[in-house]
Amino acid sequence: MIQIPPHRLSDELLTALLEDFIAREGTDYGFEELTLQAKRQRLRRQVDRGDVVITFDPVTESCNLLSRQQFRQLADSP
Repeated sequence: MIQIPPHRLSDELLTALLEDFIAREGTDYGFEELTLQAKRQRLRRQVDRGDVVITFDPVTESCNLLSRQQFRQLADSP
């Protein structure tokens, strides 16, 4: 699994990845209902802080977003 720095992606591609992740995850935001734009902004801040990383899996040829902890666990596993 390869980590992709967000600055290496175009804004359009990064936005598409964020929106795809949001649509797949169906994240629960509690009592507050958020718009797609608000969810995307929140996720983008997490990516910019490094709390969430963009990954590419050469085996499946797919991108995904993982928490920093999930990525470390995968990187450390044999």
